[in-house]
Amino acid sequence: MSRVANNPVELPSGVQVTLGNSEITVKGKIGTMAMSINPEVEIVQNENVLTFSARTGAKFSRAMSGTTRALVNNMVTGVSQGFEKKLDLVGVGYRAQVQGAKINLTLGFSHPVVYELPKGVTAETPSQTEILLKSSDKQMLGQAAAEIRAFRPPEPYKGKGVRISGEHVRRKEAKKK
Repeated sequence: MSRVANNPVELPSGVQVTLGNSEITVKGKIGTMAMSINPEVEIVQNENVLTFSARTGAKFSRAMSGTTRALVNNMVTGVSQGFEKKLDLVGVGYRAQVQGAKINLTLGFSHPVVYELPKGVTAETPSQTEILLKSSDKQMLGQAAAEIRAFRPPEPYKGKGVRISGEHVRRKEAKKK
């Protein structure tokens, strides 16, 4: 059984939390995020600490309290520090360029691939083969990274493709004569 909900969420300085009837709003230096709260979860705020508990002893209620705690913790981290993901382009001629809210990718196709970033996600390219995505919303950032990776996922023989930095690509041995 998970005990995620038992850990309180400490609010760093500069982060304000507003608890409504069925919504929680987190405001920080990077932005503002809001989320609806499941009626099975009770959130209590003491000074700069949020505690989460299940209203009933039901399995669903306990599960939702842990999930809500994890999501609120990600919101607090997002509005105070932000999240970033780094993508690596591995392959001869694979390049990326950021043009405003679009990323122009050259991935070995006969045409360039243009990916439009969702609102709230920014990108920069430290080099031609690296993409750095930043956002305050962890879920949206992961979704954008997954969509870019889906254009050319790493293949198992040479390892060419778009990979999330730190991702291990399992390689296969080539056919022997």
